[in-house]
Amino acid sequence: MTSHQTTQTMKPATAAKKLGVYLEATPTEFQEGVVSRTELNALQADPPEWLQELRRNGPHPRPVVAAKLGISIAGLARGGVTDALTTEQIDALKTDLPEWLQKERATQAEVRKEAVRIKEKNAERAEQPRGPRS
Repeated sequence: MTSHQTTQTMKPATAAKKLGVYLEATPTEFQEGVVSRTELNALQADPPEWLQELRRNGPHPRPVVAAKLGISIAGLARGGVTDALTTEQIDALKTDLPEWLQKERATQAEVRKEAVRIKEKNAERAEQPRGPRS
């Protein structure tokens, strides 16, 4: 018996997410086709000009916008940002530093601190010898 290896494909939305780009800003051929794992790897290894341009200037999807601003996706929503933003718009927000962004950055810093505290606590607990069970 011979085994067939089928080509693994994904929807354009999945490929765009893996590439970190906003689907609606990609070329029509990309949006309307399917992307194989091989094609995705090729796009990541040697991005065409349109992909480089999208990564550089946007519009960027919300996860990328949130990361560039140093806040969570939920923080974006609380701040009223529901659409994709360009690099220029993100830079303007960083420069203006509205109150909501300052608050969300502080919240994100607290979340990170708490995550570190929990990780350290769990590491301490794992290092402690366990007593006999009763």
